[in-house]
Amino acid sequence: MSRKLAVITPSYGPDSELFGELHRSVLHHTSQDTVHHVIVPTADQAVFARFAGPRCRIWTEPELLPRRYVRVPRSGLWANLRRPWPPVRGWVIQQALKIAAAAHVDADVALLLDSDVVLVRPTRAESFTTDDRLCLYRLEDGVHAGMDRHIKWHHAARGLLGLPATRALPLPDYVSSLNFWDPALVREMQERITKVTGRHWMDAFNSHLHISEFILYGVFVDEVVGAAAGRPPYTDSVCHNRWDDTPLDLAAALDFADRLTPSAVGMMISAKSRTPWDVRLAAVQRCAQVAGG
Repeated sequence: MSRKLAVITPSYGPDSELFGELHRSVLHHTSQDTVHHVIVPTADQAVFARFAGPRCRIWTEPELLPRRYVRVPRSGLWANLRRPWPPVRGWVIQQALKIAAAAHVDADVALLLDSDVVLVRPTRAESFTTDDRLCLYRLEDGVHAGMDRHIKWHHAARGLLGLPATRALPLPDYVSSLNFWDPALVREMQERITKVTGRHWMDAFNSHLHISEFILYGVFVDEVVGAAAGRPPYTDSVCHNRWDDTPLDLAAALDFADRLTPSAVGMMISAKSRTPWDVRLAAVQRCAQVAGG
């Protein structure tokens, strides 16, 4: 029996054009029962309303947050009114929202995509399985000395999960612009955090200044679930990424696209690069040509 796929994307008004291109690729490359869930600030709900339909569910951020969380006026930060903590940074809340959405969706696999990703090949839940077992995005030994933020993310994850704090470098990297989770394991992870910390999982997660949802899920699957079931098979090449913040010109964009790997179902040119829209679209079209052989 085939597995059901759901797609999750946090976004906001300035990225709505990027999201539109991503959503078109989701409609084209996934099955008719795949729903794209987009999470946006309440103020941007109207901007995304045009995408709403049977295959696109628009969520506002408060719908996925406990009621006690409120946005601090004019700051973009969030506060938990029942806790004496400083306001939570928006990017931390965004990560918590991904976890909340992945736990909520009615699917066997949750595909998490940033707005600047585009699917370029047919994508099903089975695209991320080996021997009928869901893989894990994992770059072995990807975190090494000098990657201070990643090391802090690992440390935070281990604390939330009740694992020993020390592990020798290098460590696995689980961060990707295109990732895939098992919603049932996400729910188990939430329960584990609550049990370990004695707090609602979201309160515990949001109490960290340095945290990564992908590192948290990866460590949970590899070291908590994996302790009993064994580490899952992995992949490290599902998305063709260009992380650099500098803009691409047409020649560089086409060269990037020509290097699309056979295993990649998606491509990403960082929105922070401010690559011109026509150049971005040319790269998308070239990737589609490469993917189509």
